[in-house]
Amino acid sequence: MKNKLSRIGLGLSVFLMTLTSCQNDFLDKNPLDSISSATFWANEDDVNMALAGVYARLRGGFFGYRRPWLDCYSDNAYDRFNYYNFQNLTQGIVNNTNVNSAFYDVPYQGIASSNFFLDNVDKAPIPDARKNVVKAEARFLRALFYYDLVMSFGGVVIYKSLPATVDASKVKQSTKAEVLAFIQEDLDFAIANLPEAKYDGHAVKGTAMGLKTRVLLVQEKWADAAALAKQIMDAGTFSLAPSYKGLFLTATQNGNPEIMFSTKFLAPNNYHGDFAGSDVELGWWGAINVYANLAEEYEMKSGKMITEAGSGYDPANPGANRDPRLAATVRVPGEKYINPDGTEFLYSDVPQTPYMMKKYIDFSRLPFGYTKANLTDQNIVHLRYADILLMYAEAKNEATGPDASVYAALNQIRARPDVAMPPVNQTVYNTQAKLRDFIRHERRVELALEGYRYFDLKRWKTIEARLATVKNPAGLPLKFGEKNYVLPFPQTELDRNRQLVQNEGY
Repeated sequence: MKNKLSRIGLGLSVFLMTLTSCQNDFLDKNPLDSISSATFWANEDDVNMALAGVYARLRGGFFGYRRPWLDCYSDNAYDRFNYYNFQNLTQGIVNNTNVNSAFYDVPYQGIASSNFFLDNVDKAPIPDARKNVVKAEARFLRALFYYDLVMSFGGVVIYKSLPATVDASKVKQSTKAEVLAFIQEDLDFAIANLPEAKYDGHAVKGTAMGLKTRVLLVQEKWADAAALAKQIMDAGTFSLAPSYKGLFLTATQNGNPEIMFSTKFLAPNNYHGDFAGSDVELGWWGAINVYANLAEEYEMKSGKMITEAGSGYDPANPGANRDPRLAATVRVPGEKYINPDGTEFLYSDVPQTPYMMKKYIDFSRLPFGYTKANLTDQNIVHLRYADILLMYAEAKNEATGPDASVYAALNQIRARPDVAMPPVNQTVYNTQAKLRDFIRHERRVELALEGYRYFDLKRWKTIEARLATVKNPAGLPLKFGEKNYVLPFPQTELDRNRQLVQNEGY
């Protein structure tokens, strides 16, 4: 396997690893001997370039602009063009040849880049304090990649460094508990060494603390998760942004006080794709169609659910008097957009559901097209302060039941200036079970189409029941079996690594 290092200018130093190999070559993931000569790691510029190469891995698969597609493996949305084979997966047709490589190969590419950096950075003559910060960033990124893997596959192979040989890479997977423990080791190092600062494109202490809170929730360590989320809240480094819609549009993302970690893009040199991106794929093509099941989850502006007596919901005008987050997230029937020439904007392909995705689409860029003027560069948000508040509310409620701090966390989110929803009704949601349901409702609405739902439903163990309530555009109920709580390892990976044991049921 040959690897090349390219230096790219244009205001940024970007480290790129280009792998050229046959399909069976060493997992197609490991940059074995890249830039190991004495000509590299000579100064801090080299270190920064190499670290940028690790961050660049975030542009692939579900870490890049296609993160929202993960909601298509849930009750939220439909994969219109079957980019990731979610049409089959949501029908229970899941096997070791039809799970997209974005689930497995892309995270391991990121892990390999992280390990390459960590294996070599000590060669650089930079101060130890700076070295610990960049190591902490690389270890945070490795933890992030492993988090997606463990949430998708359960136990996976742990690589703490780059294997010295092809044979050394062929090892059995660790257990889910062992992978989660390894993730926590990386995050604890990151927390200890990253600066207490606002997010500026590099992971900071709050970023690592937020991901660790997620890991604790997965393990149902409720008290620990609540305590860690509370530390983030008390630090005051992050806060809710005044504009919900602005969280997902380029003009208001940089310097946003709510964003704690994201995959960064910046046109004209670093954008979503050669001719496409979220504006084209989601906006023009309509690649993600939204199920009515999600749209109907949004409350009326009064705080009533649309099914409640006296809610005032009008099926003929489904967007009227609703939670403003609906208008920022979903295009409802009858909603129109006009091109600069006065014609009505139409999707290139006929939508398959009545509702369409709006989040991450900048309709001010109409008409969408394959031009340099339409390069999409919205940053893809992986962690934001609203999620910290939601995780705190969930963990605290599970640990001790409802208290004032849980309602306060939820009400902060609902009181965002351009949302301004009423406070949680404490007389209705006054038990742990009732408040649990409301927290899950609020989490679905606040984080809709951001790539959270699939993992949330699995960790709550409700995904089978939730999918069964939804029918796809062909009229078939969605299906999810017990074995599907973990995905099958790809057959290509089983062929390469005979020590890997396929997940049960596949």
